[in-house]
Amino acid sequence: MNPSHHLTCFVPRQVFLFSGHMIDAPGRPSPRFPPSCEAAAAREIGAVLDRLGAGPGDLAISQAAAGGDILFLEAAEARGLRCQVMLPFDEPEFIRRSILPSCDGPSWRDRWLALQARLVEPTRVMHRDLGPTPLGVDDFERANDWLMDTALGFGPAKVRFICLWNGAGGDGPGGTQHMMDEVRRHAGQAHWIDTRTLC
Repeated sequence: MNPSHHLTCFVPRQVFLFSGHMIDAPGRPSPRFPPSCEAAAAREIGAVLDRLGAGPGDLAISQAAAGGDILFLEAAEARGLRCQVMLPFDEPEFIRRSILPSCDGPSWRDRWLALQARLVEPTRVMHRDLGPTPLGVDDFERANDWLMDTALGFGPAKVRFICLWNGAGGDGPGGTQHMMDEVRRHAGQAHWIDTRTLC
């Protein structure tokens, strides 16, 4: 599918693809992205966008999980980027699985709903675009590939990948490490914000 089909023939100057950790769930035994690091993460995401000259005419692509995704989308919107949100599940299931379990989940849900109401592009849902996930394929890994393919469809030279990551493997398939591995495999430009150094 032509990635511009959903973007009304918008041809971006740069394409910012994001993947990052969710804010930790309450009681997480080994902190990865605690709420105390949120402000620092938001500053760093904004700083990377500014350093790369992000602004109107550019496209931001990500999911909308509590934590890194929403911080990225808020920063992109504030700088005038066109935002395309792509979810692995229908929105109610996505909110249940990827927003509400986080610390202060209801507040993150409210931030997502407020952000969504301002977006120009309708939220895309994977099974509507690609059909049901094949047996034995992980939804989150498939979603990473879908986001990556969409970004690369505008031309690999335009893609700037920003990740908010602690450098370790994820809690399950399809995490930030998987996306980083895919970006490196495609020789994409990666900008890593290390959560271990934020706070």
